Amino acid sequence: MIHPLAGARRIARAQFFSKTAKLGTLKLVAAGLACLVSSGAVMAADDVFLPAPVRPVNTVPTTGPSAGDQNPYGVAFVPPGFPTGGPLNPGDILVSNFNAASNLQGSGTTIMDVPAIPPSPQATPVSIFFQGTAPLGLTTALNILREGFVLVGNFPSPDGTCASASTGSILVIDKNGNLSSTISGSAIQGPWDSALFDQGTKAKFFVANGLSGTVVRLDLAVDPVKGVTVVGTTQIASGYTHACDLVTFVDAPTGLVYDPRIDALYVASSADNAVYAVSDAADRKHDGGIGKLIYTDAKHLHGPLGMAIAPNGHLLVTNNDVINSDPNQPSEIVEFTVAGKFVKEISVDPTQGGSFGIAVQTTGETAKFAAVDDVTSLFLVWTLDLSD
Repeated sequence: MIHPLAGARRIARAQFFSKTAKLGTLKLVAAGLACLVSSGAVMAADDVFLPAPVRPVNTVPTTGPSAGDQNPYGVAFVPPGFPTGGPLNPGDILVSNFNAASNLQGSGTTIMDVPAIPPSPQATPVSIFFQGTAPLGLTTALNILREGFVLVGNFPSPDGTCASASTGSILVIDKNGNLSSTISGSAIQGPWDSALFDQGTKAKFFVANGLSGTVVRLDLAVDPVKGVTVVGTTQIASGYTHACDLVTFVDAPTGLVYDPRIDALYVASSADNAVYAVSDAADRKHDGGIGKLIYTDAKHLHGPLGMAIAPNGHLLVTNNDVINSDPNQPSEIVEFTVAGKFVKEISVDPTQGGSFGIAVQTTGETAKFAAVDDVTSLFLVWTLDLSD
């Protein structure tokens, strides 16, 4: 489906990365997001952020991991100030794989690096940043600390089903792609998605648990040499509907967005078909339940999944098309205000099941918006001019 270029003055260009369908190639999917809020220009709140998708005639095949991992879930931009000297550069995009070559869910072991500036539109080298040891299943919980560490959720399953999955862990990976440490324990119950508030030598790391329907906050100490240490753990939200699903692996709280301006954590709960706000998220000492309902929309929401925040303060959410399914609104990304007003939606594919991971990075007067079409295995990155 090709949409007209609404708001074309803000669209500078679109970059496209894709893969062939055979095993052993990178499938840039991502059923979630890496939420990243960067400093830079701020759009007026009444502006519309979502571009119209531009679908290319030709796509660019990209070589995947030699192990043949499939079905990447997490997407994260490497932030400005990330230390040099390793394989990553600011503006690169990391993609975590949830499936291995067997296509079993919860078995992927790799994180891929998509370069910020490909050598040419016809040559987009995609390299392995991290190769872990099975059993792993790397999820949408993917974030990057600017001191030089990558955090990724691990939710492994021996048979590809959520019913058999273990509680998992958070892997801490250094700037060179080596496993630095592992965060586990009773607070981690199937880390399905995450959000990060990076303060340099310390950070607030929020994790959505697929097996328990809870959200926990990990208070982190970050040292470039000593690594990442958990100094506090608090369950700040619970009560979200959660259930295993043979198609989506699990329907549970997924997309997380933290807004430090008001100390609120937004939670996209797939099975509840709603988005909630948890107040005092960074300082809360007790569980706040599901928080305040800010958006539910039977017309436009179909299992809210990945979530990100736009420069105008609007929230962007993808849909899994399993909950409240509507074949007439396939693979939609929905933009809405934090006051619960629908703004716009775009479809990344004319069939269902294509809309998964999204991420936004804002630098100066430019915003990059990354989205995924799972149906065609197409990875899209729009560069948007915010100066007008």
